[in-house]
Amino acid sequence: MDDTLEALVGIWQDIKIFLRELANFAFKSLHISFLRFEEKKGVVVTALYRKRGKLSRTLSHSGMVAITALGVMMAPIIAQEFPGKSVNPWSISVTPVVLSASTDDPAIDTQISSKVRDSVVDYKVQSGDTVASIANKFGVSADTVRWGNGLTNDKIKVGQTLKVMPVTGITHTVAKGDTVYSIAKKYDADSQAIVDFPFNTFTDDETFELAIGQIVVVPDGVMPAAAVAPRVRQVTPDAGTVTAMGQFVWPTAGRITQRFSWYHPGLDIANSTGTPDVAADSGRVIYAGWDTAGYGNMVLIDHGNGYKTRYAHLSQIMVISGQNIGRGQAIGKMGSTGRSSGPHTHFEIFLNGVRVNPLNYLR
Repeated sequence: MDDTLEALVGIWQDIKIFLRELANFAFKSLHISFLRFEEKKGVVVTALYRKRGKLSRTLSHSGMVAITALGVMMAPIIAQEFPGKSVNPWSISVTPVVLSASTDDPAIDTQISSKVRDSVVDYKVQSGDTVASIANKFGVSADTVRWGNGLTNDKIKVGQTLKVMPVTGITHTVAKGDTVYSIAKKYDADSQAIVDFPFNTFTDDETFELAIGQIVVVPDGVMPAAAVAPRVRQVTPDAGTVTAMGQFVWPTAGRITQRFSWYHPGLDIANSTGTPDVAADSGRVIYAGWDTAGYGNMVLIDHGNGYKTRYAHLSQIMVISGQNIGRGQAIGKMGSTGRSSGPHTHFEIFLNGVRVNPLNYLR
């Protein structure tokens, strides 16, 4: 009997050692995975952009299920294996964190402005803060801060909590009858910008249907009373140069409806269906056809000097892969194919494989 009890005690000690090692391994694995995720999160953002939100709900749901399951299994072991630090993991407060930062700490300022945010956050006003400085910290316009907090002037006080948008623009709570198009019109914005913002979700990804009561981010939207100036209209100049110059002519005529941003790495130029699209510089067509990632009918041109350009959502393609093409030569016609809410040309410039702001290169 004593031998049996001693054996059972030995087995239990072995089990405890095993569980302890398992807990340590799990912690190390989670830590490594988190660091790898931080290194690779740009890939996730790119995937969300290319799928325009189709992956967001699947990604978040599957991730939460896996993390929750692991937490349930490991919580009791973790609590027992760290003497003096035992806590009930389910009693920890889940109150939302209120961001605050001192203007004296440039490292914190940089962290706030560069972090990709998916929703409105609360920011506690610090000594020395102004509406303009807070807007600068978060990379949005001062008007965005004013509109989001109902400010009629720039008077704020220390300790006051302000709501800050993830991008320049405005938020809208969906009411009965609202559509992407009606919301865009109300705030003098472009419906494509609402569709492209990766954290706006739709009950139907084909018709862009919205749920009553949901909060929609309207990038570059303005308060109705402030919508007074018309959008800038850009016209493609006469161009016929046959040698790639690294300076690009406008690919089409129309008005800019969406500019370059971290989630929209290109320029949207809107006009009527059938408006001609031309090559922004001379080069060779390396792709002309349908793109399954949301660009629809698309043309990609290699200019042979480190630059490439993309022309998306075309209603008609007028070139073929392998064709040499001159600067200003027609490559297709504007349309609304792929993931598009209306006729426009989505234009991108690549420099050594990296997408850059077209407005810095167009002439």
